[in-house]
Parts: sequence; C-alpha cells; structure tokens
Amino acid sequence: MINREWHLLSRPVGWPKPEDFALVETEVGTPGEGQVLVRNQYLSVDPYMRGRMSDAKSYVAPFELGKVMQGGAVGEVIASNAEGVAVGDHLLHFLGWREYAVVDAKTAVKVDPEAAPLSTYLGVLGMTGLTAYAGLLRVGAFKEGDAVFVSGAAGAVGSQVGQIARLKGASRVIGSAGSDEKVKVLIEEYGFDAAFNYKNGPVWEQLKEAAPDGIDVYFDNVGGEHLEAAIGALNLKGRAVICGMISQYNSTEPAVGPRNMVKILQNRLRVEGVLVGDHYDLQPEFVREVGPWVASGQLKYRETVAEGIENNLEAFLGVLRGDNTGKMIVKLWRLQVCRRLSGMR
Repeated sequence: MINREWHLLSRPVGWPKPEDFALVETEVGTPGEGQVLVRNQYLSVDPYMRGRMSDAKSYVAPFELGKVMQGGAVGEVIASNAEGVAVGDHLLHFLGWREYAVVDAKTAVKVDPEAAPLSTYLGVLGMTGLTAYAGLLRVGAFKEGDAVFVSGAAGAVGSQVGQIARLKGASRVIGSAGSDEKVKVLIEEYGFDAAFNYKNGPVWEQLKEAAPDGIDVYFDNVGGEHLEAAIGALNLKGRAVICGMISQYNSTEPAVGPRNMVKILQNRLRVEGVLVGDHYDLQPEFVREVGPWVASGQLKYRETVAEGIENNLEAFLGVLRGDNTGKMIVKLWRLQVCRRLSGMR
C-alpha cells in the first residue's frame, strides 16, 4: 500500500514557494499496540501552519525538515490494534498532510458521520468553531448588547464569531473581508449588520462609518491596519481578542505596531490572545450549544473544498491569499485510493 504525504524541505522566507515542499510516496505503516490505521478522508489547512514552517520560538513546535507535516484530519479506521476502536469507526486526529496515518488511539476523537458531515468536524463543529466560541465568549467576555467587529470575517473562524455574537444578542455585528462578494455573503447569508471590503479604502474610515457609536469587542484575525483601526474604535473598557495576524505571517521585516496604543491606557482596554488549546474544557458546552444552531440552520457555514492530496499545498497557499470563503478543506477521493490499492496507476 502506497501513501502520499507532504514534507517540508526548507523553511520559507516570505511567501512559501513550491520548492520548499515535496509530495513524497512512502509505504503505509502497520499499527502497533494502542494504534489504528486511518484512511484520511478530509484534511484541514489553516493559517497557523505558516508559523510552524518557521523555526522561530512559538507556542507550538515547528515542523521538522524532511519529514511529513501535521494538521487536522478526519478519516475511517481500516485497521485497529486499539481497544475500543473498531474498523469502520471515524476519527478526528492531527496527522494530516497525508493519505494514511498510523494514529495513537488515545490522541484521537471518535466522530459520527451520521450526526454531521465529516468535514464539519474540522470546521464549524471542530477546532475552528471552538476557537470562535471560546475567543468571543470567554476571552472577549462578550455580553448581550455589545457591538462586535470581526476582521477576516468571511473566514472559518471569523464567520462563526459574527454569527455567535448575533445569536447571543449583540447590538451590532460588523465584519471586514477582502472582496465585495465576501462582503455580500457576510450581510445576506451570515446576518452581519454591516461589512466592508478593506481593499476599498482605509480600514479606520470604513470602520467608523460602519460603527458610528464605536465597538465593545474586536476579534482580530488580521492584525496590522485592522488592529490599529479597532483600537481607535473600541469604547471604554473594550476588549480585543487576538486570534491571528495573517497580514504579517509572510513578512520578512518586523511588523510595525499600532501607532495609537495610548488608547489602550485612555480607554482601559484589554488586549488578550486566544489559543484554542487553553479552552478544551469548553468543548462539551460548545457542542451542546452550537450543534443545535448548526442543525437548525441558525448558524450557517461554508466550505471551500480542494480535491486530492496533490492539491493540499495549493489549498494552504490559498488560505494565506484569502481565496477561501469559510473553512478550507482538502477532500481525498476514494476512487484514487482504490486504484492505488489495486495496483492501478
């Protein structure tokens, strides 16, 4: 059995280049004690992976050169050497960027394809959704009546933040996105009160027009100009939740900080980062509350789907470019798998 997997060959400088990576063929491993063999069906690509391609000190270990990368994945168990996990079960795990994975069963979570589409466990009902939920409600200390601004609002996390705020009683929800089409989705599909294309003019001007009475919570996925504009718009005792700074991930020079940080002092603002790993205790509450919203259609989601392991890298680069609306997913086709297993090329 042949496995295809993506290896990091060199650490990107600036924007990642195709020559920094290689799609490598390996043999599929055999599960040892307490392990299972999973045939991955959906893979996740996320902005945070860019940071793991660097060897700079961070909150998570960097990818190793010459070895397969990692990321969220969901798939079917095709061989099991672990008690409590049977062939045919479906697991959520973090050995993505490959077609097959030998997974320690204790590090994986069973998911039910009958309860929800498998891909949603990587997005709206997975780590992405929990990030939005914990970031807004716990870190951002959102309360009914708050005005909320979300940057990168058409992305997987941002779109969910805005909808949760609306469902929880926000007085106003504002979003920014990188195209007029995405702005239309935010307003007409996700129910944002206002949205703007940040490419159409200075962010601070467009934000002031969209939120004339200021904002109480800012959920930051972008950084840079957006963060500076939000600091200027936050009301007394406002909160800024720093989830990502995608505008700076490929910079080769140190990023310039906001020029109006005196506002943090004047308005007694709170600025705090959010990492989903600090909030897994909220998972049961998150599923209980958000699951029914998704099932009823109150909380909508979109997925941008790339097909085939050979397109995993391009899908990741697409996330950095902002090509996706909602969660970027890579779907691995069963037809391709069957051909390899039968020796057909």
